Amino acid sequence: MPTDHTHAPGLTSWVASAQAPGCDFPIQNLPLGIFSTPGKAPRGGVAIGDQVFDISAAMAHGLLRGAAAEAASGPSLRPLMEMGRAASAELRHNLSALLAEGAHPHPELLHPQSAVQMHLPTEPRNFSDFMASYDHCHRLGAARDPANPLPPAFHHLPVAYHSRASSVRPSGIDVRRPWGQYLKDGQIVFAPTGAMDFELELGFWIAGENAQGEPTPTSLSDQRLFGFCLLNDWSVRDIQRYEMPPLGPFLGKSFHTSVSPWVVTAEALAPFATPLPPRAAGAPPCPPHLTSHRADGLAIAMRAALQTPAMAAPHTITTAPFQNMYWSPAQMVAHHTSNGCNLLAGDLLGSGTVSGPADGAEACIAEILLRGPIALPNGESRRYLEDGDAVIFTANAQAPGATPIGFGECRGTILPAHKA
Repeated sequence: MPTDHTHAPGLTSWVASAQAPGCDFPIQNLPLGIFSTPGKAPRGGVAIGDQVFDISAAMAHGLLRGAAAEAASGPSLRPLMEMGRAASAELRHNLSALLAEGAHPHPELLHPQSAVQMHLPTEPRNFSDFMASYDHCHRLGAARDPANPLPPAFHHLPVAYHSRASSVRPSGIDVRRPWGQYLKDGQIVFAPTGAMDFELELGFWIAGENAQGEPTPTSLSDQRLFGFCLLNDWSVRDIQRYEMPPLGPFLGKSFHTSVSPWVVTAEALAPFATPLPPRAAGAPPCPPHLTSHRADGLAIAMRAALQTPAMAAPHTITTAPFQNMYWSPAQMVAHHTSNGCNLLAGDLLGSGTVSGPADGAEACIAEILLRGPIALPNGESRRYLEDGDAVIFTANAQAPGATPIGFGECRGTILPAHKA
């Protein structure tokens, strides 16, 4: 992912809020999304500062032309994802030129983010979720079996399962507490879950398509990464524990997945590429077909905050480093397609829980509880999420000499279970 003039730290925008301290969306970012305004259909936009730049309106004004802009202007980003990374790079360059300080300002093409409704970037046809954090797997595995904390395949491949694409929803959609079967007081019951959890993850939207039977090699797999978002793989631990043997998660995860609506393109993240951490002494080497000679990791600081109905503001309970992941997004793509599976444009992949090694870097409640209940600043405590609790994810990509960029917010609030 090469850097260019669109990443220059000195670049500024005629949209004043793009220069605000701590802004997620400076001109170096330019994430894409689908938004709507009252009375108008969903369409493509770009986040800049606290505004949305309307791609369709810019085309109508003759400011944007070409197939890439056309593909990004409609109610879904899938047409642009189908065109591949060259098209998204072209669009990024054109948008940067339009929004840079010194270009003719067009405030009539802006909409306040607070006044628009955000939608999914595209309806994913497939959703696969990985388990690629050594610290997450080792921490929970050691609590279960100290002698064998990791899955047997963990060092050899990025472990994953196929999840449910139809229940992916954008940030802000409430999450209904599910019913399910689980063990309680020595009996199997069918009842609302009592162990509602979150999982702090990074999501990847896929570009292009490989023909069925034709793998995407690791040398090309980074080109299949269109862009990134925050992803909450909501999990209910009591249902999950009971149903998993022998085929893995099912109803404990398929009820709802939340994603942040802005897609931070792979091009925007070029300055934040970093090598994966070295494997520990004695660990098996990476298999040759998954070995990459690029810096495929990403320097992203991810956070999860909790806000109960009694709290005036969210409280951060997790700060996790994505650069600690054992497997990279590009390796996940290469593994997913290694058997000839055809990944489609607009498919969604999840990184798995992004836990780090330190206390406070546990990226789900199941891990936090190994140290004890969550103590909140207003005196409340939580073992698992209760009705009315909101979970808010945020993240920033950071690197020396680069302008930090953010992902926006991924939020969900727990609703009571349906009545029997």
